[in-house]
Amino acid sequence: MRIYKVGGAVRDALLGLPVQDIDYVVVGATPEAMRAQGFKPVGRDFPVFLHPQTHAEYALARTERKSGHGYAGFVFHAAADVTLEEDLARRDLTINAIAEADDGTLVDPFGGIADIEARMLRHVGPAFVEDPVRILRLARFAARFTDFRIAPETAALMRQMVTAGEVDHLVAERVWQELARGLMEKKPSRMIEVLRACGALARLLPELDRLFGVPQRADYHPEIDTGVHVMMALDCAAAEGRELPVRFAVLMHDLGKGTTPAADLPRHPGHETRGVELVEAVCARLRVPTECRDLARLVTRYHGDIRRGRELRAATVVRLLERSDALRRPQRFEQLLQACDCDFHGRLGWEDKPVEEPDFFRRALAAVRTVDAGAIARACDSPGKIPERVNAARVAAVSEATGRS
Repeated sequence: MRIYKVGGAVRDALLGLPVQDIDYVVVGATPEAMRAQGFKPVGRDFPVFLHPQTHAEYALARTERKSGHGYAGFVFHAAADVTLEEDLARRDLTINAIAEADDGTLVDPFGGIADIEARMLRHVGPAFVEDPVRILRLARFAARFTDFRIAPETAALMRQMVTAGEVDHLVAERVWQELARGLMEKKPSRMIEVLRACGALARLLPELDRLFGVPQRADYHPEIDTGVHVMMALDCAAAEGRELPVRFAVLMHDLGKGTTPAADLPRHPGHETRGVELVEAVCARLRVPTECRDLARLVTRYHGDIRRGRELRAATVVRLLERSDALRRPQRFEQLLQACDCDFHGRLGWEDKPVEEPDFFRRALAAVRTVDAGAIARACDSPGKIPERVNAARVAAVSEATGRS
């Protein structure tokens, strides 16, 4: 029995990055031998065991064979005669197919160390085409390792996979899982760019893909291209360290511009309302978590109003606060403002431009929250007039706090 560190832990150590989780592969062992040494089996699809003391995961060396479409279409074989090289051969990228022995010796049969030095994302072998999730993983790695390039032969293989329809068999949960992880990387726009370049974006997120090439007014969007703007806004959210719901909302916020009639371009009247329906369709298809879906819907619907905040009348501001449920969900409203801030700064030459609207709405919300609706209700002699008087008090508070009539 021989035990090796494999995968990301070895890769990140070679890159000088912090090592998070460590994966181990066990060569020359059987499930019975692992159990005899106190390891607890936990794997369902193939033998994975927990160390009796550290509870780290140890997987038996295995091979895999394509048996159908999609991520689940594989038959695994784990046995004592499976070699380390055979186990490494089933991995996606060369930089993830390096093993380290107990004495620190590196086993690198596919040139992963050289690719790390060359900053290259390259597939291990022809088996890459058998798992469409690898397209998403590679795109995610491109977002994490921003100075790495994709090997030309790997890019060609990804295009072939898309043409063959492999990505059409991806299950929603895996698409969302990889998308969400990629959105949290250093430069998430690279993930989208990689998916778009190989054609996978048009299959997985056609609503987003169609934004590229759609023009906008140059006075508001010097970058002109809607897709470029969304990518700039997304990277702004990453640079500011925003949470996943904010980043996803930024990714979704302009989907309505992809359905603007040609006669209206480069203006996009009503794109916010049209975009809400598209966001709901994406979220239903990918089974997006409720928190991300709800914020994306709010940002899509109200980002235009937020941008025009100081032009709105106090009554309109109060109505926006109420309809966005800002009084009951102030933290979510803050996320809405964060996403709108990224929308503003995600424009060519606007990256450092000052914006006052977020603070304007923060003041407005703080003013509304000072209104004691209960006291107004108790003092009102006609129950039917309570909503009207509460609203009037809120409008007056906003007017005083913001200077808007």
